[in-house]
Amino acid sequence: MDRGLIDKFAGKTVLVLGDVMLDKYVWGEVTRISPEAPVPIVHVQRESYAPGGAANVASNLAALGAKAVLVGVVGDDSHKKVLAGELEKRKIVAKLLWDDR
Repeated sequence: MDRGLIDKFAGKTVLVLGDVMLDKYVWGEVTRISPEAPVPIVHVQRESYAPGGAANVASNLAALGAKAVLVGVVGDDSHKKVLAGELEKRKIVAKLLWDDR
């Protein structure tokens, strides 16, 4: 990829409009498969979160040096603070509508 193209993102403001979600990753060790179904039994060691959907696009833009402005609707649930924190960590300007339905 042309490094000059990547450098052009620095300082630009980019609006991202779309589905905003929070991705959850579960990290652990698998030592066996369940006898009831062919699924691994995971001994969870840690969990991590990352912006997903349009929020992932905004995260990638911010990593390239752009000012990412994210607009979308998200659920008014227990993970909204986690999502807000992940966006803040990545310096994403979030204009989110909280849907409590």
